[in-house]
Amino acid sequence: MTAAAFDINNSFFCNVLVDIFGTENTSRGYLTCIFFTHVEILQLLSSDIPLTNIIMAEVEEEGRKPSEEFTDESEEEDSEEEPKLKYERLSNGVTEILQNDAASCMTVHDKFLALGTHFGKVFLLDIQGNVTQKFEISSVKINQISLDESGEHVGICSEDGKVQVFGLYTREGFHENFDCPVKVVALHPQFTRSNYKQFVTGGNKLLLYERNWLNRWKTSVLHEGEGTITNIQWRANLIAWANNVGVKIYDISTKQRITNVLRDNVSLRPDMYPCSLCWKDNTTLIVGWGTSIKICVVKERNPTEMRDLPSRYVEIMSAFETEFFISGLAPLADQLVTLFFVKENSDQMDEEFRARPRLDIIQPLPESCEEISSDALTVRYFQDNECRDYRLEHAEGESLFYIISPKDIVVAKERDQDDHIDWLLEKKKYEEALMAAEISFKNIKRHDVQKIGMAYINHLVEKGDYDSAARKCQKVLGKNMELWENEVYRFKTIGQLKAISQYLPRGDLRLRPAIYEMILHEFLKTDYEGFATLIREWPGELYNNMAIVQAVNDHLKRDPTNSTLLTTLAELYTYDQRYDRALEIYLRLRHKDVYQLIHKHNLFSSIEDKIVLLMDFDKEKAVDMLLDNEDKISTDRVVEELADRPELLHVYLHKLFKRDHHKGQKYHERQIGLYAEYDRPNLLPFLRDSTHCPLEKALEICQQRNFVEETVFLLSRMGNCRRALQMIMEELEDVDKAIEFAKEQDDAELWEDLISYSIDKPPFITGLLNNIGTHVDPILLIHRIKEGMEIPNLRDSLVKILQDYNLQILLREGCKKILVADSLSLLQKMHRTQMRGVRVDEENICESCHATILPSDMAKPFSVVVFHCRHMFHKECLPSSGTIPGVQFCNICSAKRRGPGSGILEMKK
Repeated sequence: MTAAAFDINNSFFCNVLVDIFGTENTSRGYLTCIFFTHVEILQLLSSDIPLTNIIMAEVEEEGRKPSEEFTDESEEEDSEEEPKLKYERLSNGVTEILQNDAASCMTVHDKFLALGTHFGKVFLLDIQGNVTQKFEISSVKINQISLDESGEHVGICSEDGKVQVFGLYTREGFHENFDCPVKVVALHPQFTRSNYKQFVTGGNKLLLYERNWLNRWKTSVLHEGEGTITNIQWRANLIAWANNVGVKIYDISTKQRITNVLRDNVSLRPDMYPCSLCWKDNTTLIVGWGTSIKICVVKERNPTEMRDLPSRYVEIMSAFETEFFISGLAPLADQLVTLFFVKENSDQMDEEFRARPRLDIIQPLPESCEEISSDALTVRYFQDNECRDYRLEHAEGESLFYIISPKDIVVAKERDQDDHIDWLLEKKKYEEALMAAEISFKNIKRHDVQKIGMAYINHLVEKGDYDSAARKCQKVLGKNMELWENEVYRFKTIGQLKAISQYLPRGDLRLRPAIYEMILHEFLKTDYEGFATLIREWPGELYNNMAIVQAVNDHLKRDPTNSTLLTTLAELYTYDQRYDRALEIYLRLRHKDVYQLIHKHNLFSSIEDKIVLLMDFDKEKAVDMLLDNEDKISTDRVVEELADRPELLHVYLHKLFKRDHHKGQKYHERQIGLYAEYDRPNLLPFLRDSTHCPLEKALEICQQRNFVEETVFLLSRMGNCRRALQMIMEELEDVDKAIEFAKEQDDAELWEDLISYSIDKPPFITGLLNNIGTHVDPILLIHRIKEGMEIPNLRDSLVKILQDYNLQILLREGCKKILVADSLSLLQKMHRTQMRGVRVDEENICESCHATILPSDMAKPFSVVVFHCRHMFHKECLPSSGTIPGVQFCNICSAKRRGPGSGILEMKK
């Protein structure tokens, strides 16, 4: 015989339990004994072991099991999916009530809760479960409690047929005893405000009660004949109820029954698996019965289709089956919260046993549903409960769901941001938790962003991810200098100061100098490069500069040539404004920042004796710097410093000459030798561009060094062109260069010398024939060629001469045609201009007598001469005509030599 079949009414075992536990604890003993069969208990009774010890040990062991403790986790505790709801037991006064009684029903209002019990009592509770009022209604089970929207009136019905509707503050209302059990009661949602005070009751009939104008209660039968009514839900003007056949909806405003929704599984007993009804809004009804859920929407019928039909109809928008039996329904936005009664098959027993109820959130679809979350709830004594023992109530204003069972009431709430962060921290998802807290920092109540950040940092340190932990410090610790210092000391303890060093605050908010010095000393011991990086990145005000300088000098005593330490020391001297010391180190190291240091801190007075060092380091930069700052370091001073380094002096003077040919004119004579020695390609350009160079000195140097091209240039510049041409012909033996030179000088004697020198050299004659045609008559050269001399490419040269001659003829003819055409065009233009009229009015004056050109009396005869230059004269004012008869010139323009201005018209009247 199994534990499930154990009969508590068996007098033998009851007496045993009473003897062991006493009368008050018999129920506890029974709950323990259900784990044993009859045979096992008889064996225990016959053994030498005290039965009390065995049963109490079993009770303690059972107390440690999850079934005796409420949990808000789903069956898969290791699931990574975050739960949607959180749970807690309704305690305080409820705990005391349910120890001696059992819950039969409960109704939820925004302000309070109303709990009915099996012993006929009704308790008003606050949301924490504390009892505020108690009503002794009956001696038997309270079946239903109904509240109106205001929460001022309550309707109660019980198993013995009592129905009471009264005001919570007046106790005046309806009180009636019926001869049959009344299962449900529902008040009009606006009962307090309504004049008719309507409510309905359900037993074998659905009765509507309303108060008439005589203040008497009138009763109407809305429905009967289909079995016991087990559920009623009233929303606005619609009343929905369930009986053994199905669900009906009644419109109280039109007094019409709208629809009948039949139940699907008729094999289930309606009293054991009652229907669950829930209004989502004023027109949407959710029906759950057995394992079936239907979502029905009340709609207005088209007036043209009414005839004898109700003005409204119901459309089933969604219908689907679930895995378990439905004990309650509640809306959650566009989703559903469902309370399931679960039966499972045991592996060891053939019959079913009751498992923990489930609270699921599902997303309805037209013909199915999608499970969003599922939680198995460990309510007290769930093994003893039936499907009808569970109820699900909800508060519409808040997302609160109450799971009611005879011995336990559990509250389910939507998880808020604090709960979300709790779950993330539990799963060690610290980064997501920190992000969530930062986004919702105004809404979280139990958590603090900084504390979450500190937990994240601790987690990263424990993992050994010191760099990430240090990086998070910058974000988490913010401006809290005390926390910063604590973290620095912690990183020092674990030997990870390097990790946090780059993230320390270094702006307006700073730590104590000792903190930064501690880190610098740590780097100086182990990492010179890291130390140098910190010195470059950290402002010098963060730490005691002199203390760090002393530390670096101590290390340099052991390693005096370490370039990293020397560079860092120079930077420290710079921070301390000891620029001369820094400059010495930079120059010794040939450091690229030396020029920036000089410019930034205007150290030109300090480098007057270090110009050679600067030039040795980088000639180009040094010269540019010196030339850009001539007002601070004079050219004479630079030349003086570079006197012993002529190669450097040449670089400086060369750039100076490029910038301005006249600035360094007194050093041009010196530059001739420098160019000759170090930069011959630029010697000839220098000689060409310089106007202050002594030619004799330059010629002497060039002749000593046998610089032919430079000597030729100097000779030609000094006027000795024949000697220059001779050097080209004799030493360079370059006829093309000689011809070019002769062209530049354009001297007939040079051409004669060139022809005379070339006349016995066939290659030179060829060159002359190819190039001489444009400057000298080639016939002169051809006549002087000896007969029988073989001249290379003579035919080609003669052809070229003829082609050049033809080209010259064509050019002359073309020029002549252009000249004639231009002359003709200008003549035509002049003629058109001279043929134009000239405006003469009263404002014009005679250029001779300066009187008005036109007489005041236009009727009198007058004569005016107007020249094309716009000068006007009275004819009598004109001087005598010129030397050419019949031609008159404007005396004014002739005097200014502007050309003759012929008289083009003579006005007479």
